[in-house]
Amino acid sequence: MFNITPMVRNLLIINVVVFLLQLSGVVSVENFALHYFGSDLFRPIQLFTHMFMHGGWSHLFSNMFSLFIFGPLLERFWGPQRLLAFYLITGLGASLLYSGVRAYELNGLQAKTETYMLNPEPMAFYNYMEEHYSGRYNTEFAVEFRRNPDNPTYIEESKDAVRYVFNQVYNSPMLGASGAVFGILMAFGMLFPNLELFLIFLPIPIKAKYFVLLYGGYELYAGFNRVPGDNVAHFAHLGGMLFAYILVKMWQRNDYSNY
Repeated sequence: MFNITPMVRNLLIINVVVFLLQLSGVVSVENFALHYFGSDLFRPIQLFTHMFMHGGWSHLFSNMFSLFIFGPLLERFWGPQRLLAFYLITGLGASLLYSGVRAYELNGLQAKTETYMLNPEPMAFYNYMEEHYSGRYNTEFAVEFRRNPDNPTYIEESKDAVRYVFNQVYNSPMLGASGAVFGILMAFGMLFPNLELFLIFLPIPIKAKYFVLLYGGYELYAGFNRVPGDNVAHFAHLGGMLFAYILVKMWQRNDYSNY
């Protein structure tokens, strides 16, 4: 605890302070979390500000605990300025990959929405809501609509519900330091691959390189096999890891050439 390095300490403080400002209403998710590029709520500054915001105490704790565990050794290896640059670049890279994947997903969602508006029927309504708003819509209405598929009032209400869900998904923001933290995790595994870790949920030693490989594999699987209700930005995590890999390799090549 007393060996925490200066830049890691500063990043921890900034993240905690920003979260407290969120809770007090001084910093708003609407203005500073990352929205989709096509949304009216998007601002370029969000590409950086989102990585200092969090969705709750558990979200904040998990990210800051990982930064606290893995960050100091990297800072001692690189120095504070390079660690900060790494943190910001991988966080930015995470947001860019996430935004690219999100653009693809939202284009598909828009096509499904337009198709439904042309052919509103109960089964299509049920499938749309289950896939994109599972557990948060009026299932009793879906049952009544199925019993009365030609009811014009139900048809219009279903269209309104689909429009609402589309707008909610389209304007839902991404926030958190996870992209940068996963970047730090990747760098840790690359630079100290044989360092053994003891995990709370796995009471046996595991080398850092295997831990990173398993964690990255899980994120890749979860990203391509998302279940309804999963609001974790898996591709942001993968983006942080990808940009970390590229950055570490670039720095290693440049540092080697300088000798």
